[in-house]
Order: sequence, then C-alpha cells, then structure tokens
Amino acid sequence: MTALNVQLLMTGNEVMAGDTIDSNSAYIARELAAMGIKVSRRVTVNDDLEQLLIELNSMSASADIVIMNGGLGPTVDDLTSEALAAFSNSALQIHPDAKAQLEGWCERRGQALNDANKKQMLIPAGADIIPNATGSAPGIDLQHQGTRVFATPGVPSEMRQMLPIITDRISARFDLTHRTIVRRLQTFGLGESNAQQLINNSTFDWPETVELGFRASAPQMEVKLTIHDDSHQEDQERCIQHIHTLFGDHIVGEGDTTLAEAVLKLLRERQQTITTAESCTGGLIASALTQIPGASAAFHAGFVTYDNAIKASVLGVSDSHLNNCGAVSEPVVRQMADGALARASADYVIAVSGVAGPDGGSDEKPVGTVWVAYGSREELNTLRLLWPLPRQLFQTMVTACTLDLIRRQLLGLPKYCRYVDQRQVVPTDQE
Repeated sequence: MTALNVQLLMTGNEVMAGDTIDSNSAYIARELAAMGIKVSRRVTVNDDLEQLLIELNSMSASADIVIMNGGLGPTVDDLTSEALAAFSNSALQIHPDAKAQLEGWCERRGQALNDANKKQMLIPAGADIIPNATGSAPGIDLQHQGTRVFATPGVPSEMRQMLPIITDRISARFDLTHRTIVRRLQTFGLGESNAQQLINNSTFDWPETVELGFRASAPQMEVKLTIHDDSHQEDQERCIQHIHTLFGDHIVGEGDTTLAEAVLKLLRERQQTITTAESCTGGLIASALTQIPGASAAFHAGFVTYDNAIKASVLGVSDSHLNNCGAVSEPVVRQMADGALARASADYVIAVSGVAGPDGGSDEKPVGTVWVAYGSREELNTLRLLWPLPRQLFQTMVTACTLDLIRRQLLGLPKYCRYVDQRQVVPTDQE
C-alpha cells in the first residue's frame, strides 16, 4: 500500500510576520505521527485569497489529505471558507449545523448573534462541518477531486479538540494497514552527544525497518523510534528494549511523559504525598506538579518563601542560619524542608534556595548556585548544584533536576553524579 500523502496549509498574516509562533502545525504533525501518518509537506501563507487558492490547487495534485489551519473567524481577513468554495467550484451557503452551533455558542454567553458571526455559518455547498465544542467557528470537511480537505480554526484549543474527530474520519475512510508507527521515550540527564555515543559503542544490529532519532527540548530529551511498516513491529520492540538497556535509569517514561507526571504516578501508586518549599524557582516546581490532572491526590500544599522573613515566619527557618549561613545554604534548605513537611503533613519534600541571577552572585556562591533538600523525614538529602544559565533556563533546569532526584529516590535509583556542583562541592549527606 502507498503511504498516505498528507499536507498542511497554515494561514495567517501574524504567523507569516512572526508575531505568532506556529505551534499548531507541530501539534498536528505529532498527532498524525502517533497514528502512523507522516506529513509530507507544510506551507504557510498570508491571509490572501489568491495565495490560498494557488496552494489548494497545488496540494490537491498530490495530496490525499490537506489539513488547513486558520482563517475561520468572523473578520474580513478570515478567508478559508471563501478559498474552499472557489477551490471546489461551489457556492457558500448557510449550513444548518453550523447555524445551530453558533446560536448555541451565543446563547451560552448571553450575547446576541451579530452580522460578523453570521459569516461563520457559511460553508461550501456539499461540505460537512467539524463541530467546535469551545469556539464559535466550526471546522470544514470537504472532498474535491480525490483530495479530502479538513479546515480548522487557528485558536490552538479549538484545533486540538477537533483533531480527534478528524483522525477518526481519516481512519474510517483510508486504509492504514502497513502504516508507519512511532514510539517515543523521554529521558533526562543524558544529552544528545552522550546518547549517540552509547548507540555508537553498542554492538546491537539495528534493523533497516527502524529509524532512530533524538530531539533535545530542555529539560528532557526525546528518543524517537520510527518503524515504516508495522508488519515488522517486533523489530521496534527489540529496539525499545535495547534503548532501555542502554539508557537505563535516565528514561523517564514513554510518549510525552514529563518528570512531574512520573513523580506523581509513583506517589499515587504508593498513596503518598509531596510538598514543596521554593525560593529561587518561585513556585515552578509546584506548578509543574499541579499542571498534571489528578495532582491533588499527591500534592496538597506548596510554599513560595522568597523573602528571608517569610522563610522564618512561614517555614520556621532560624534567624541564626539566615544571618550566619545565608539563604543559599544547606542549613536553610534543610529547615525549609523540615518546615514544609510539618506544615503540609506530607511524605516527601523538595526545598530549593539559590542564586538565579543575573546579579547577586559572589565568589563563594556564584550565579547558578542552588542548594536542594529533598526526600522524606526518614531520608532527607541535601545537595549543592551549579547551573550557570540564563535566569529562566536556570529555573527550568532546577525544577527538572529536583523532580528527577525525587523520582530516583522513590525508585531506589542512584543519584546522577553530573548534578553535583562543578567545583566538586560534596553533598553534606555524603560527608
């Protein structure tokens, strides 16, 4: 079977000008890849009727499926419906389902249907709509001259809730046997060069049916295995097992698993909880945890104690430690951790205090220095790290590193030696 030819047509003046980052095409491509469909071409054009029509005609010469994104709103520069009507030589007409959806959308918001919104009822004759559960603009599903065109709104949340409907329709219409299968593994603390070196040093015989790739996206690195014919899926399973053997405890999970998800999963399985006491990360560790659905089962409270007086009054950090050792010190993060554990009645804790920069560093505590306390009442560890990075990246890496330290403790894994301060400061729990 010949692979499906799927192409993306993105539209928007703001996208072309760089005012808006096109994250939608990346999301669409990843979702299609997950079902074994590879995007062969992507084009972005301005909100221009002639350009849209040129690209639709060009794509239809080779594509089985075109997914459009953008241009379905109520304004004069939203031209997708008009372009599809011209492409299919059909008239725009009010679609009853589009009308009902738009009227319901207005009613739920207690607002009248205006003339601008009425434009969104107009669909090329013969086309179907794709329901929009969150916005005013329905998507469009159009078949013309052997090409299936799906048009989606540019608003990411609206596009994302439509995409499963589109993929269901693709699965129902097209034969997806012998499709491409993609498996992803998420890792932390390894790096592309180290990962590639492990692969190079391995004597494993990689099958020709499997393609291996890496994608670094701080703080994690993704390992992607693509098999171009699912009749050879056993080859992929052998490769997955080999990657697990090579990369070992650096593997966080499969798919899009984050460190926060991995930690919460482990805690929920144990029916245990975690709390946070943060200074230099400003609540990012708690934020990473609470972004995960169901976090409340394992996370009940977090503390952001940026000021020294708040560290003392909220978490019980002693004035003597703050005055004599400074906020960025082992005694302070240990007391922050103890205070958070007591006040949240949690089983585990992460406490951090550091110098995020760009100012505030010293010879003793340069920018990028951070003290971490993590673990449980029975096993509370402290560690000094050094991440001399731009402020936001420093906070991102400290968040990821501390979550990984907890993950490793929960799994009984060794600490990762590259976490230790580059000046060979020995963690106090190892003295």
